[in-house]
Amino acid sequence: MSKIDEVRSAMVAAMKAGEKETKETLSMLLSSLKNKAIEKRADLTEEEETQVIMKEIKQTKETLEMTPADRTEIVEECQKRLAVLEQYAPKMMNEEEIKTVIDATLVELGIDSPTAKDKGRIMKELMPKVKGKADGKLVNELLMFRF
Repeated sequence: MSKIDEVRSAMVAAMKAGEKETKETLSMLLSSLKNKAIEKRADLTEEEETQVIMKEIKQTKETLEMTPADRTEIVEECQKRLAVLEQYAPKMMNEEEIKTVIDATLVELGIDSPTAKDKGRIMKELMPKVKGKADGKLVNELLMFRF
């Protein structure tokens, strides 16, 4: 079952249950998935579906960060939207798992004490291993602690 079918059936269930916010979030996600498929002119792979979902989560988080604290209705809406979107996102790696991948990559590259010059080479090897499973910003921060 593709994500499009999964999201569509969840959206119908939300409509029947009268959950307006959930239905709107799923509708937005469904249109993003369909638009990507139309743009590609083929069915989406699982990785591409995940990319669309992660993009929606990232945009919602950015909206949440940019919203002034006194705009509580927007903050609440974004939090509800994130809760729905994260149900469809893959499980993200925690800091310990990321550190393990970083250590393994350093061993692979034969780097004992990384320097700022090595960062590009390390990230080039590291990011494909964690793509879609970890936040790039967090990976970068954890790698910077090694220098």
